[in-house]
Amino acid sequence: MKKQEYAIVDIETTGGNASGSRITEIAIIIHDGKNVIDRWETLINPEREIPLPIFALTGINNEMVKNAPIFDDVSDKILEMLTDRIFVAHNVNFDYSFVRHQLQQAGFKWTARKLCTVRAARKIKPGLSSYSLGNLCTSLDIFVKDRHRAGGDADATTILFSRLLEWDEEGVIAKMIKMTSQDQRLPPNLPPEDFEQLPEKPGVYYFYNEVKKVIYVGKAINLKKRVASHFSGHNIKSQRQNFLRDIHGISFEVCATELMALLLECTEIRKLWPTYNRALKRFEPKFGLYQYEARSGYKYLGIGKLSKFQVCIEVFNSEFDAINLLRSLSEQFAIDYRFCKYTKPEEGEFAPQKEVASLPDVNTHNEQIESAIDFLLGQRSSFAIIDKGRTAEERSCIWVENGHFYGMGYIIFDVGFTEPSDIKDYVTPYKSNNYIMHLIENYAAKYPRKVFFRQASNSF
Repeated sequence: MKKQEYAIVDIETTGGNASGSRITEIAIIIHDGKNVIDRWETLINPEREIPLPIFALTGINNEMVKNAPIFDDVSDKILEMLTDRIFVAHNVNFDYSFVRHQLQQAGFKWTARKLCTVRAARKIKPGLSSYSLGNLCTSLDIFVKDRHRAGGDADATTILFSRLLEWDEEGVIAKMIKMTSQDQRLPPNLPPEDFEQLPEKPGVYYFYNEVKKVIYVGKAINLKKRVASHFSGHNIKSQRQNFLRDIHGISFEVCATELMALLLECTEIRKLWPTYNRALKRFEPKFGLYQYEARSGYKYLGIGKLSKFQVCIEVFNSEFDAINLLRSLSEQFAIDYRFCKYTKPEEGEFAPQKEVASLPDVNTHNEQIESAIDFLLGQRSSFAIIDKGRTAEERSCIWVENGHFYGMGYIIFDVGFTEPSDIKDYVTPYKSNNYIMHLIENYAAKYPRKVFFRQASNSF
């Protein structure tokens, strides 16, 4: 049987992601598990300008690579050295993504088993303050020459790898390089035990960065399966590469149902606004229905953009929905069209009207406005959604009060209620918003048998 060999690789590049950057230097060292048996390195002409910050870091400038081979010219050599060998690198996904992408552009379909020396060092030498290559070399007394150059960093990684092999008394590296090893797909800075503790249940998960700040919140029907999906595939975009590199920890909260997980995810994102959560922002309402009173004493209903400094009667995702509702109210309650404003009122717009004689009686008109508002608010009902719990001994409950999400929680199965509002004592309050109520109302319409104590707000 052929002895397993390792290709220890380091590259320098024009930027941080394979889709928009190119390799400027590569070093490959072949190791047979005991000794170095081959070594090769070269500068590479990236066929584009090298940014000044990259030059400041690596010392590689445009003049140095002007007469160097382009990647296509050395792709055969690179492929030959990597074929049938374990691809080893410090933060392996970075180097692997560049090499695989540029080999693919050169016409070669190549994949390899990977070994990350960051992850291996965390397992074999736990408890160190930092696992960056520079700090590891300082901690383990490894000499580094030409730091941030492919050859120097590859040499340092090779010494680190050799020492890890010597210290590996429990066969950690052998387990890591198995094709089926889940650990190999995890981000380099994530402790494996954080992933292993995830249950296969619905809930919400949190990703943390190096300083324990939440950088992403997600919901799942199956927590372990969903989190694992973040780490699968071969996405070379910079956003995903940075995202994976920033993950240093995971925590989670089990929820009884997918709906509860959705609601908790939404409230946590609005509370924490994690760096990598962007999708929910498009669900933020943008327009509101407002009531104004002019100096003449007449009340107006108007549509305008939401403001932090004004309280509105109702919120809308689109101006179209807001205008349709206001038109419907004005027709239903016979409100004079001159007192319905479909754009944000300009300063001074509510000055006394000149044609006072043609205006409706102020008291009658204001009563019509109040009736319309009361009708709109009266449509907001209070109700509970009672569903299965996390265990057979409990039930889950979501409480909506006067058309707003009040909170959710869990109730012991044998607890009864004399008043609907008693449910409030068993739920944790959360802030409501338009998107959350959209989720709840859709669920209530789909599963009416799970809805209890529904009453209109003007009769509750």
